[in-house]
Order: sequence, then C-alpha cells, then structure tokens
Amino acid sequence: MNHLFEILQKHSGRSNGKITVRHQGGRHKRFFRIIDWRRDKRDIWARVESIEYDPNRTADIALLVYEDGEKRYTLAPQGLVVGAKVIASEMAPIEPGNALPLSKIPVGTLIHNLEVRVGRGGQIVRSAGNAAVLQGRENLFVLIKLPSGEIKRFNPLCWATIGQVGNVGHRHRVLGKAGRMRWLGVRPRVRGVAMHPGAHPHGGGEGRSSVGLKYPKTYVGKKAVGKTRRRKKYSNTMIVSKRKPGKHSH
Repeated sequence: MNHLFEILQKHSGRSNGKITVRHQGGRHKRFFRIIDWRRDKRDIWARVESIEYDPNRTADIALLVYEDGEKRYTLAPQGLVVGAKVIASEMAPIEPGNALPLSKIPVGTLIHNLEVRVGRGGQIVRSAGNAAVLQGRENLFVLIKLPSGEIKRFNPLCWATIGQVGNVGHRHRVLGKAGRMRWLGVRPRVRGVAMHPGAHPHGGGEGRSSVGLKYPKTYVGKKAVGKTRRRKKYSNTMIVSKRKPGKHSH
C-alpha cells in the first residue's frame, strides 16, 4: 500500500452496532488520503506533480514531490497548476500554495489551512472555496477574518498557506438524483414532525402539527436553534468581532 493512502473502514455511523450518527450508510469503497496539514518539511522546494480528486473532502488535493524525492499531499489552492513550485518557509514568496507563519504574511492576504494552536497543523479554513483574510496586527496577536465573518486573534507563530482553497464551484454542483447521495454515504433524512413521539421530540400529534412547545429540539432533546455555542469555549477570549447571525461560510 502506498504510504499516502490508508484503507478507510466503513462504520455507517454505528458504534457496537448501535446508530450513534444518523443518516450514514452505504457509500462507495474509498481510500483515505493522508494530507500534510503541518507543512513541516521546511525550506525545501516541491513540484506539483498532479491535482487530484479526494472523495473524503470538498477540496481537491495536490501531490507534491520534494527535491529529496519525498511525496506528500496538500490542499490545492485556486491558481495552483501542475508543474508549479511551492515551499514552506519563513522566507517563502507570497504565492498560492506556499506556507508561512502569520508573522511573515502581509495584511490583506488570502490564506487557508490555518493553525489554531502552534504546531498542530492546519485546523480551519480547509473546505472548497474557503479563504480567510489577514486583517491586521494587534499587540501580540494577528487578526484574521474567517469565512464566517468572525474576526479572531491568532498567535503570530501559527502557520497558514497562501491562497483560497480550490474547487470553488463545489457549492454550485447539482447531484441530479438521490442515488448520488447514497454513493457518498448519505442516507435519507426524515423530518422529526413526521415521526412518532417515541422517535423524536417533534413527533406525534393529530394530523399535521408544529414542533410543539418551547423551541425546536434535536432528536436527543437538545436545543436546536438560538445560541447553541458553549459558554466557556476555549477560544471565546480570542474573538474580536462575532460572526453575523445567519452568516454561513462559503
């Protein structure tokens, strides 16, 4: 087996035979591509050998071949072409596919594959068409505007990759039939109000009914609308400006 691939086991949303994640099952057999989120092969140029489809994510991936012969996968930003040269370095040019620490990236630059904690590797801004913008610098922090519209503080030692994630047209794709969703491993979803009361908090009632008293709930009874963010989330102190209600990432 190629060291860039792993066999991806299929669990269909089940743990010990019990459904723990709904609406999963079926799916075409696929391999898991190992992505280099850390870009920790520093100061060595790599050539883009191919831009490939990855069934495990919305973005396309690029196969990089380094000067020493090692191969790694990374996300393919918009504008990256086969044959291009990329590098992860503090002195890297500001060009799509190059990785640098935030302290070395100019204000106004589009970035993706952004670290939240130093050394963790890219954790956010990894979906097709997504990009964050380096907005400015404040004391010991770098201000980043995320795709949601939220402005957040980041450690300047965190690394990010230049450019917007490729495959921008992903959000406009039309699947065309229910069967394509099944190939992707997505099973049909049933509305809670159409269920019986034992299966969902919204279920039951005579004829067509609303979701009932108080507020809409998930199938386990948790609040499904309004403020659902944890009050003591670790990153709350880093938020400068919250995202606008109803604003979604693209």
